[in-house]
Amino acid sequence: MAKVCYSCGKGPSFGNARSHSLRATRRRWNPNLQKVRIQEGGATRKVWVCTSCLKGFKVQKAVRPVPAAGA
Repeated sequence: MAKVCYSCGKGPSFGNARSHSLRATRRRWNPNLQKVRIQEGGATRKVWVCTSCLKGFKVQKAVRPVPAAGA
């Protein structure tokens, strides 16, 4: 599966790298994706989310349960 944002669907975009002589070679711009654990429906899962969705609170990050101190 391709690396795309789970929330907004943002994926890599493609274009040309232009040198000083204007020679065109293909390149791609990748989004800043991070693998995070999210809370979805009562279950947690690991998905790729772009940093703009993380900063905009578009997904709910899962928190790990803290073990009991006396156990």
